[in-house]
Amino acid sequence: MKNICFCFQMHAPYRLKRYRFFEIGHDHYYYDDMATEEHVNWLVQTSYLPLCQTIRDMISLSKGKFHCAISVSGTMIEMFEQFNPEMIDILKELAATKSVEFLATPYSYSLASEYNEAEFKKQLQRQGLLLETIFGVKAQTVWNTELLYTDETAYNLNKMGYKTILTEGAKHVISWKSPNYVYQSAGAPKMKVLLRNTNLSDELSFHFSDPGWGNFPIDAEKYANQLQALPEGEDLINIWVGAETFGVRQNAGTGIFDFLKALPYYVLEREMGFITPAEASKKLPASDVVSSPYPLTWSGEAKDLSIYAGNDLQQEAIQKLYAVAERVHLCQDKNLKTNWLRLQDVNYLHYMNHIDQGETQYESAYDAFINYMNVLSDFLQTVEEQYPTTIENEELNALLKTIRNQEEEIQQLQAKLKSKKASK
Repeated sequence: MKNICFCFQMHAPYRLKRYRFFEIGHDHYYYDDMATEEHVNWLVQTSYLPLCQTIRDMISLSKGKFHCAISVSGTMIEMFEQFNPEMIDILKELAATKSVEFLATPYSYSLASEYNEAEFKKQLQRQGLLLETIFGVKAQTVWNTELLYTDETAYNLNKMGYKTILTEGAKHVISWKSPNYVYQSAGAPKMKVLLRNTNLSDELSFHFSDPGWGNFPIDAEKYANQLQALPEGEDLINIWVGAETFGVRQNAGTGIFDFLKALPYYVLEREMGFITPAEASKKLPASDVVSSPYPLTWSGEAKDLSIYAGNDLQQEAIQKLYAVAERVHLCQDKNLKTNWLRLQDVNYLHYMNHIDQGETQYESAYDAFINYMNVLSDFLQTVEEQYPTTIENEELNALLKTIRNQEEEIQQLQAKLKSKKASK
């Protein structure tokens, strides 16, 4: 039986204000709140809210047979709470249906998995706790930033207790193999790897309203026929898109929401089903091993990190940011911690790309770089004031060891408490 796995990803960065050199050391607030609110409101009203309402209707009309997954970053949830509480309400509704899986995602949608393992772990834990607190769900599957994957990442995630990770079904990684199977990670044999079907996903994201596309016009019946026509035995079809596909990339006037709402009828009529990533990982055995020793993402033609870390500007920003990671981990300053998380957002690096800056308010990659580095310079000064670079490495390591031991002790005590509560 063919199973369709839909995943919808939600994230937007905090907009940085125009921050000039002479403000360094004097102004410690970096964000354009009005621009952030305006952008998030537009995203919610144009895309996220109607998409979630459509998913709710699909679950109801299919009598619970439509299943899907949502990846929403911690910072995106913060913005929903601040600017659009109706999004929190409808996400709670979806969580209550038990038909929607919420995915583990780095809290600030950062590249921490590539540049600081400890930070990566902290961000997953923080976002996971937020999902449990607000929506009452426990994340089981990892959607790393931009579907970033390496064999080492899979190994690290397996150590953290995760058993499934999602990534791109790129041809240079899977070669002649199909993305429509469950795979096993070469970096962690117990880790299941699910691969995005690039063609079927991009057909919705980029070609739904394209009159030059071979399958235009795309409707629910035709799309269901495409899924059904896939070779026998290819029983997992992963269609993963940015949520803004619905309403932004393809506006409501194209019929994209009507298409989505009608799809379960035609899929179920053809005796296919819907499945979440966690369900697929448990239900379907791994058919083969997949390996990617170098970073794999869903971005750009190369499907690697080049859009975010491919030039000198990006590399300098990354190096300076993560150089203070250990010192930031030591501090307890709430504002500093908040800024640390927000400044790791991958979008700020994307804006520094010379070829593809994505959606940006900057005139050029250099403009984005200068503004970000001015902000980062002030942030680094703040870190320096709390934990000066004059602190010797031995002293710093001793502090870190003490903190890690305390964290481990707290985790052990929490586990014992949870066990005692469960046994009552």
